[in-house]
Formats: sequence, C-alpha cells, structure tokens
Amino acid sequence: MQRASELFNEQQRKQVEDAVSKAESGTSCEIVPVVATESGSYDRPEDMAGLWLAILAAVTVWLLFPRELDQPGDWAAAPLWTGVTSMIAAIVVAFVIGTLAGNRIGWLRRLCTPRKQMLAKVETRAREVFFDRRVHHTLGNTGMLIYVSLFEHMAVVLGDQEVLDKLGQPVLDKLCEQLTSDLRQGHPSESLSQVIMSAGEELSGPLPRSDDDQNELQDALVLID
Repeated sequence: MQRASELFNEQQRKQVEDAVSKAESGTSCEIVPVVATESGSYDRPEDMAGLWLAILAAVTVWLLFPRELDQPGDWAAAPLWTGVTSMIAAIVVAFVIGTLAGNRIGWLRRLCTPRKQMLAKVETRAREVFFDRRVHHTLGNTGMLIYVSLFEHMAVVLGDQEVLDKLGQPVLDKLCEQLTSDLRQGHPSESLSQVIMSAGEELSGPLPRSDDDQNELQDALVLID
C-alpha cells in the first residue's frame, strides 16, 4: 500500500504549498492540506479474505476428491482420513494466505471492508486532524482542512465556523466532489493544487484578505503515515 510520505517528491510538495500560498493571498482563510496513508485500523478485511479463501479451498478439495461409499470387493478408494486431512490442511493454508493477502493488498482490503465503516473512519480522523493541527484555532475562525485518505480512496473538506457561515456546507461539498473526481484521474499533487485554488476563489469574496492579515498556519502539505 502506498504511504503518504512516499507519494510526493519535493517538487510535488512545493507545488501544493505554492498553491496554498497563492490561494491565501486573496483570502483571510487558512487552508491546510493533509494526506494520510489511512484513517484507521481495519480487522475485518483479513478475516473475511481468509474465510472466503478457506471456503473456496474446501469446495475445491471436495470436488477434486469426492468421497464415495466403499463397494464390496473394492480396495482402490482412499481411506476417509486422507480426505479429511486434505480438507483441513487446505482450509488452514488458505485461511493463512487469505489473511496475509487481506492485510497487504489494498484493493482486497477495501473490497472486504464496508464502505460505511471506511467513511465513518475517514470523517472521524479528519475531525481529529482538524483539531490536532490547530486549524480551528485561527483568530477569525477561518480555518479550512482539505483531507485525503489514500487507503479508503476518500476525502473530506472541513471548514471552521466563519467558513461555514460565509460559504455554507454545499460549497464545501462541491469542493470535496471536485477533489475526489480529480483524484480518480491524476496525481494527488495536481488534484490538491486545483481544489486549493478553487477554494481560494470561493473564499476571496466572502472572506477577503485584509491588509493586516497574518499567516497563522504554515503553508505546508501535511503527510501522515
């Protein structure tokens, strides 16, 4: 699975940070882009992948080695314990392989994880980052968090109270839709830069930059592994 710290080179980080600086030049809002490797731990994918692979192995063994009733005078059929042993061994090996695959293969983990669970984890983690990174501590309550979680393939855009009052949740939802749409087509650095510039345009009208405005939060791309 791709780690956030390994996804961006120096040039791509600078591209995002330059977009933040340019967007904030026209608004008093503080924009903080964050990319996380994942937003929570998921135990179910490993178990589900192991279970389904074990079931598949059991069916395969049953079909390859069907058990027939012994016929009088027939000593060619394999004894019962041979089939049972093969079945147990196949189930155990398949379950171990499935759990390892479910832990390491990103698309398989997503396939075995309910989307609602991933969405809840991403939203919860985004709110934690919103407070941990002090996005809510700006003097005018004008912080905005643009959060991307790589494993879940999900994003969240959060705004502080003044941003919500002036823009409204529908505008933040539109920015989030733009971000997720762009992420499907290109590199996260391009997608983040574009949505940051769009956010700056939306914010420059209702929350223009004043002459004495101070840059309260660093114009940096935050990467969380």
